Amino acid sequence: MKPWTTYPSNQKKSDFDPSSCSVFSADGSPSVEPATGVESSSKTQGNLKSKTSTSSGCWDIDSAEKIYNLPFSDLLFEAQSVHRANFSPNTVQISTLISIKTGSCPENCSYCPQSAHYETGLKKEPLMEIQEVVEAAKKAQAAGSTRFCMGAAWRGPRDQDLDVVCQMVSEVKKLGMETCVTLGLLKDHQADALRDAGLDYYNHNIDTSPDHYGKIITTRTFEDRIKTIENVRKSGVKVCCGGILGMGETAKDRLEMLLVLANMDEQPESVPINQLIAIPGTPLADQTSVDPFDFVRTIAVARILMPKSYVRLSAGREQMSDELQALCFMAGANSIFYGEKLLTADNPVPEKDMSLFSRLGLERLQ
Repeated sequence: MKPWTTYPSNQKKSDFDPSSCSVFSADGSPSVEPATGVESSSKTQGNLKSKTSTSSGCWDIDSAEKIYNLPFSDLLFEAQSVHRANFSPNTVQISTLISIKTGSCPENCSYCPQSAHYETGLKKEPLMEIQEVVEAAKKAQAAGSTRFCMGAAWRGPRDQDLDVVCQMVSEVKKLGMETCVTLGLLKDHQADALRDAGLDYYNHNIDTSPDHYGKIITTRTFEDRIKTIENVRKSGVKVCCGGILGMGETAKDRLEMLLVLANMDEQPESVPINQLIAIPGTPLADQTSVDPFDFVRTIAVARILMPKSYVRLSAGREQMSDELQALCFMAGANSIFYGEKLLTADNPVPEKDMSLFSRLGLERLQ
């Protein structure tokens, strides 16, 4: 039996009752009736209590498509209502992500400039020194980040390298920052070691739907990714898991990716949604951008299906307009990656982000 599913684990697809989910009325039609008092998060907590009850294993593709295809304003209203029932509506978590070991990765992810399979002009760099990472974390914290993520271009870490990463995690934790690492495939004892070092989150994305996955990467399976997520979850470390839009997938693929996440025994606490950055030299260099409204719809569905997860705008923000990002925040996105670089890719400069926050009346999570 596959360790993941795109429909409820204990139900056949034909048995699914959409009225069991908060965004559907008793007749199975999408429910977008206004709730009283949505103007403030404190009032919303009581009035939208049903919006917080969507649990793992509640979703199938038919219900997800019904939500996705709602009239745009209805979809955003529903997503914003769910968001307000679970989070402060105008607060955004600021995260910083750095590459602690760059390039020469043996995997063939079609989107990635760090793969050794492609000529992208990226300079290979060894594992950073611990103090270098600490200084980068201090700089990020001074700029307003409360979360610091460290990424390494590996298939998976060797134990001797993991020992160094664990020291990095411990030192960053001393600064009072939330910590995250993304190191590739992870064994159970390695997850335990990271937990013992104080790690808060482990990022390992599923990238896309199970059906589309084989068109994007062949050097590791979808099941490999799920196994790593299971190892992380068993260790007690929180899960950060999302995907990438714009890799030639269909709208149904995007929804099925979200369903895998939403139907996990425990939904990821953090769900990064990336827009493909088409890097010259990679197989996806000529992909066209995702329609902005389709991107926002996907964010909204992620928020509705996973009401208590942070939904993070990740790679690709440098190519997004302020208006698109504003719609994403309305749709329930409540975290961004912050700083001039996101691993090896360009990212909006902090001043640009703070200007946008000011114009939208958004505040940083403290």
